[in-house]
Amino acid sequence: MQNSMSTQNHPRRIETTAEAVELLAHIGTVLNALLAIVEAETNLVRDSRLAEASRLEPKKTELAGQYYAAIERLKQNTDFLRATVPNKLHALQQRHEMFRALLQINLTVLATAHAVSEGIIRGVAGEITRKAAPQTYGMSGRQSAPAPTASRPVTLSRTL
Repeated sequence: MQNSMSTQNHPRRIETTAEAVELLAHIGTVLNALLAIVEAETNLVRDSRLAEASRLEPKKTELAGQYYAAIERLKQNTDFLRATVPNKLHALQQRHEMFRALLQINLTVLATAHAVSEGIIRGVAGEITRKAAPQTYGMSGRQSAPAPTASRPVTLSRTL
C-alpha cells in the first residue's frame, strides 16, 4: 500500500479538497518538527555542545527529505491548492517564511562555530609547528621563522 504523501518521479495529483487539506497538514507537521530540530541544534551549538548537536543530524536529514518531497507535491498542485484552500496555503507560506528566518540564524551560528573551530585548529597546528621546528638564526642574528615544509599534520579525534 502506498502512502498518499510518498513521491516517485512525479508526485501524485491532488483531486479533492480533503487531499489538499491532508497535504498541507502533513507539510505543517513536518515543518513543526524541522523547526524544533533546527532551533534545538542552534541552541546546542551556541552552548558549545557540538556532540549533542551532531546527534540531531540524522533526524534533521530525514525530516528535510520528507519536507522536500511534500513541497514538490505541493508545487505540482499549486493551482488546485490556490483554488480550493487558499487560506491554508497562505498560512503555510507564512510559516515557511518563519522557518527560513530561523534557518538563516541557524546557518549563521553554524558558520560562526566553524570559523572558531578552524581558527583553534590553525592556532594549535601553528604552535605545534613552531615548537617542533629547529631554532635557526638568519644572517641578521634573529631567529628565522619555521620553514613551510616544517609544518606537521594535525589530526582530530571525534570520540570523547
